[in-house]
Amino acid sequence: MSPKDTVDNQIALDRLETWFSGCPDAAVALSGGVDSSLVAYLARKSLGREATTAYLADSASLKRRDFQIAVEFCSEHDISLVVMKTKELENPKYAANPADRCYFCKTTLYSEMSRLLAKDGSVWLLNGTNTEDLGDYRPGLQAGDESDVRSPLSECGINKAMVRSFSQSFGLTCWDKPASPCLSSRIPYGESVTEKKLGRIEAGEELLEALGFEVARVRHYEDMAVLEVERDRLADLTEHLPRIEKEFRRLGFGAVKIDSEGFVTGKLNRSLAR
Repeated sequence: MSPKDTVDNQIALDRLETWFSGCPDAAVALSGGVDSSLVAYLARKSLGREATTAYLADSASLKRRDFQIAVEFCSEHDISLVVMKTKELENPKYAANPADRCYFCKTTLYSEMSRLLAKDGSVWLLNGTNTEDLGDYRPGLQAGDESDVRSPLSECGINKAMVRSFSQSFGLTCWDKPASPCLSSRIPYGESVTEKKLGRIEAGEELLEALGFEVARVRHYEDMAVLEVERDRLADLTEHLPRIEKEFRRLGFGAVKIDSEGFVTGKLNRSLAR
């Protein structure tokens, strides 16, 4: 890191600490990812245990591993945790998987948090949105605005690189955790989201991870699994293909295909541009 980057990061961190000094009590929407984990950590550090609570949605669209990571994170850092059964799959508008599916998910999440807080105006609802999220297609941001959710990272000009740098400096084990969007994001818009599909996707990605592919996506196109790994690992993936096909058929996939482009975040959003 250059001397200028070091200075910029310290200025940004000072802004964050000042931001939290004005926050009365914090209710943090926690996903197990590095962004929301950093927000929960900083809230706990600045406000204390009694004024900080993390809220974790126990949903079929959240990987069990990410759920466990979030639970262990709160235990390790002495953060109060409330686990919620959000049941967004019971909402037909979510299950139909429209382009704004994320809006209905986040609306459910923030509504449940508000219900549990009994509309206590002294508690701020916080999420882990950083500045780079603002330039992507994220209909869930609208749900946050409608529920008066605050985003300390983006409000203080914090990008993803800063999030990882700060998290590493605080000794957070999740500082280099790869991005892990909800499992529903693996299903093309317009194809229904079901618990069976989500379970199939999760099991498939667990298999790929066990084979050494830390960054991988299983896209669920009808009954076909389209596999994405980092471009420089495509040859390795091809070597494992016979075993993968056998295991994926056992999971319920009718066919398996390797995406020759390799992993690209948010790839399914391309259909919206078209």
